[in-house]
Amino acid sequence: MYRCRQLVSQCSTTIKSNLGHGRQRFVGESTTKRFGSDHGYNPPAIKPATLNEMPTPKGSWASEHSRVQAKYNMHLAAGLGFTAFTVFVGYQTGSFYLNLGPELNTKVNVLSHEQVRKQAAEAAAAAATIVEEPISEPEVVASVEIVEEVVPVAVVEEAAPVAVVEEAAPVAIVEEVVPVAVVEEAVPVAEVASVIVEEVAPASVPESVEAVPAPSGNESGPSDQSEVVPAAAAAVAVAGDFPVHVPYLLIGAGTSSFAAFRAIKSRDPKAKVLVIGEENHLPYMRPPLSKELWFSEDPEVSNKLRFKQWNGKERSLFFEQDEFYCNPVELNSKDNGGVAVVRGHRVVKLDIVGRKAELDDGRTITYDKCLIATGGKPKSLPSLSSAPKDVQEHLTLFRNIDDFQRLDSISRQVKSITIIGGGFLGSELACALGRRAKSNGLEVLQVFPEDGNMGRVLPKYLSQWTTEKVKAEGVQVMPKAIVEGASLEDNKVVLTLNDGQKIKTDHVVVAVGLDANTDLAVASGLEIDSNFGGYRVNAELEARSNVWVAGDAACFYDIKLGRRRVEHHDHAVVSGRLAGENMTGAGKPYWHQSMFWSDLGPNVGYEAIGIVDSSLETMAVFAKSTAADTPRAVVEATGEGVRSETENAASEQSSLKESSKLHAPVAGEDYGKGIVFYTRNDVVVGMVLWNVFNKIPVARRILKEGLTTDKLAEAAKLFDLHE
Repeated sequence: MYRCRQLVSQCSTTIKSNLGHGRQRFVGESTTKRFGSDHGYNPPAIKPATLNEMPTPKGSWASEHSRVQAKYNMHLAAGLGFTAFTVFVGYQTGSFYLNLGPELNTKVNVLSHEQVRKQAAEAAAAAATIVEEPISEPEVVASVEIVEEVVPVAVVEEAAPVAVVEEAAPVAIVEEVVPVAVVEEAVPVAEVASVIVEEVAPASVPESVEAVPAPSGNESGPSDQSEVVPAAAAAVAVAGDFPVHVPYLLIGAGTSSFAAFRAIKSRDPKAKVLVIGEENHLPYMRPPLSKELWFSEDPEVSNKLRFKQWNGKERSLFFEQDEFYCNPVELNSKDNGGVAVVRGHRVVKLDIVGRKAELDDGRTITYDKCLIATGGKPKSLPSLSSAPKDVQEHLTLFRNIDDFQRLDSISRQVKSITIIGGGFLGSELACALGRRAKSNGLEVLQVFPEDGNMGRVLPKYLSQWTTEKVKAEGVQVMPKAIVEGASLEDNKVVLTLNDGQKIKTDHVVVAVGLDANTDLAVASGLEIDSNFGGYRVNAELEARSNVWVAGDAACFYDIKLGRRRVEHHDHAVVSGRLAGENMTGAGKPYWHQSMFWSDLGPNVGYEAIGIVDSSLETMAVFAKSTAADTPRAVVEATGEGVRSETENAASEQSSLKESSKLHAPVAGEDYGKGIVFYTRNDVVVGMVLWNVFNKIPVARRILKEGLTTDKLAEAAKLFDLHE
C-alpha cells in the first residue's frame, strides 16, 4: 500500500483525477451512450475522490499490514483447526476410516452380525465333534489389540480349525506378531470369530517374560483377555532385562552421561532414558579416586565408597542413590518417564540409518536419539604391554572403581609400589600413597621421563618446585627415567630403566594418559580425528544424524583454540549437558572453555584453562600465599569438593577487582600462589592458577578476548594476588 501511494504521487494531475474510484471513468458520459436512449436509468454523478481523501490507517502502513496479516493468520489457523477436529471426530466415530498402518497379507471378508453369529454357531458345533488330540507343537498367541466397538468382524476365508484340549498348554510368545482384533464384550470362547494367524513359527520366550497359558477346551465362559494383553505387550517391549526401544539411548555410564540425562530430564520431564555401561556400577565421579578417597581413615572405604572432602564433609562417590534409577524393564511403562541403567554390557555397533544399537550379547535396541559417552581407555607402555603374563598380574592401569579397590587392598599388603607417570594422575596417586606410606612403612616410587612432576604442563622451574613438594610427601621421585623392560623375580617385578638401573617392586601402577574409546567407529561408520583421536563432531557435538558425542571421546572445534580433545571432569560435565540439551532440540554450539584442576594433597593445588603445554612460551606472576590459599581452604569456604562446581558458583559473583601494584617476588614469597600465562604467537591461549581459586571466570574472559602479551601486567592485576 505504501509503495502504491508513492507511485501515484508521481503521476500527472489528470491521471490522479481518474484514479479516485472504480467507476470514475463513467463520469461525464451520457446515459444514452452507456445504456441506450430508452434505458430510462440515469446513474448519479460521482465526484472523483482525491488521493488525500482516501481513507488512511491509524498509524503506519506497516502496522496496518501487520494487523491485517495477523487477522488472516488467525482465520487460517481457525479453519485448519476446525478441519483437523472434523477429521478426528469422523475417524473416532467411524464415519470414515484412515488406513495409516501396514496392510495385513491375509485376505479377509467383512460379514454382517447375522453372518458372524451363524458362522460362530457352526464353529461351536464343529468344535464339539473334534477328536481330542495332543498338540505336537505349542500354539502361538498373537499380540492383541482391544477394540471398544467393533461392528464388522474380520474373518479369514481359509481359517484352520482350532485344536481344543482339556488342559492348558504353555504358549510361546513371539516378539513380532500379527495384531488380532478382539471384541471387548463377553462372548463364549467358541463364539469368538477372530482373525486367526495362518502359520506362525513358535519362538522361545525370554526368561523375564511370563508365558501365557492357552485356554482349555472345556471353557464355555468369557475368555479373560486382560491376562493376555500385558504379557504380549511385554514380549514386544522388553528383550530380557531392558526395553527393545527407547527415546533416548546413552552409551557409557560416566560423568557425561549423567550430565546428559539430567539436561534431558530438565527439558523433557517425561523423557525415558536408558544408559548402557560396561562397568557394574551406577554413574559416579572419578576425581576422588585419586584424591580424597586415599586420605580416608576408614578401612572399609573401598567398599563404602564414601569419602571426606578436605573440609571434613562426607559424601558418596555416586552422583545419585540407587532409588533414583528405575528398573530397565519398567522404563517404558513409566508415565512420567525415568532413567534406567543397564550395567555390565557394551554397545558394539550402531546402525545410524536404522537407529539401532547392537550389544555384546547380540541383542539390539532401537532409539530416537543416541549419545556416545564412552570416555577413554588407560594407556600402557610398549615394554609393559608386551611383558609376560605373570608380570601383567602385578600391573594396574588405573582408571575406575575396580582399579581403586584393587590398589587399595594391595597397598595394605605389600611393601613397595612403583608409579609410572608424572602427570596429573601419577602425581596425585604418588602423593596419596606417600601420605599412607608414612603410617604403614610402604615404599612409594615414581618414575617418569620428564624433568619434574607435571613437566609437560608446568614450566620447568615450577615443575621442579612441585617435585620437591611430592618428595616431602614421602615419595622417591625418579625423573628422566624410561622403563625399557619388565620381568618377574621372586614374585617381584623388576623394571629395567634406560640408564641400566633396575627397580625391584611388589606392584606397578601405570598412569601415562588415555586413549579415546572409539571401538564403535569402524563398525558404525563414524569419523575419527587423525591428530587428536576421538570422534569428530560439529559445533553442536553431533557426529551423525541423531548421534551425539560428549566427554573424553569427543573431538570438537574450539572457536578460539581450534580443534581439540579434552580429558577432564569439567569438560565431561559441560559437554554432556550441552549434548543432552541438543538431543531435545536446543541446537546450541559448544563455546565453553572448560577448566581442570589437580590437588597434590590438601595444601597444594592448581586450576587450569585453555592450552597448557610447557613447550609454549610462558609468563608468570607469583606472590606469597596464606592459609586461605589452599585446596582445603576453598572447600571449607564453599562446601564443594568438585572444583568445577565451585567455579560455576563463583562465575555469578566474580568481580574484576584489581590488586595493588605488582612487584617481583621477594624472599619468602617463593611460588606460594600465582598465575602462569601460556602464549602462542603473542596471544594468551592458556592459564594455570597456582593456589589461586574461584578466579576461573576471570581467566575465561581473558582467553575470550584474545589478550596479547603486552597487556599481561594489567591482566595479572585482575587476580588480586597481592591483596
